[in-house]
Amino acid sequence: MSVSLSKKRKKELRKLQGTANSVLAAQREVAAEAAEVARAAGRQLREINREVITPEAKKKYHEYVEPYVDRAAPYVREGYGRGKRFFDGAVIPVAGNVVGRAIGAYDATAAKLGKKQLVVAPPKKKSSAGAVIAAVIGIAAAVGIFVVAWKTLSSEDELWVADEAVSTPDA
Repeated sequence: MSVSLSKKRKKELRKLQGTANSVLAAQREVAAEAAEVARAAGRQLREINREVITPEAKKKYHEYVEPYVDRAAPYVREGYGRGKRFFDGAVIPVAGNVVGRAIGAYDATAAKLGKKQLVVAPPKKKSSAGAVIAAVIGIAAAVGIFVVAWKTLSSEDELWVADEAVSTPDA
């Protein structure tokens, strides 16, 4: 089936296509201007954050939060010390006793059955300072990665606007 359009209909379709193209061009200009306004607003917000919000937040932290942190520090250190003493004095010996008895039972059973016995070498003494330093460095690295990712993902400087014109169907 063949559809033929009259000259009048073709002329109206061409006129409509021209109007659609001009509206599309106007929309692109508005989108480009909106992107520029958004970039400028982002720059202004960063400057306001740097000049006003960050200093005020630091001031309020030092005024309201830091005294409580300073007062709580001895309790935190004491709680850490008590927890470490409990862990070192009760949990580790009990766990070692349970593991030692299990290995002893296995070795006794293995000896009766004529199988290979487990030989457990005594653990080497380790310094806990290295583990603490490594944990602090790991936490600092994780916080740094989080801050960089947040700043990267939160920037709105590069809003997308199509470079090429969208083609409209020919009438």
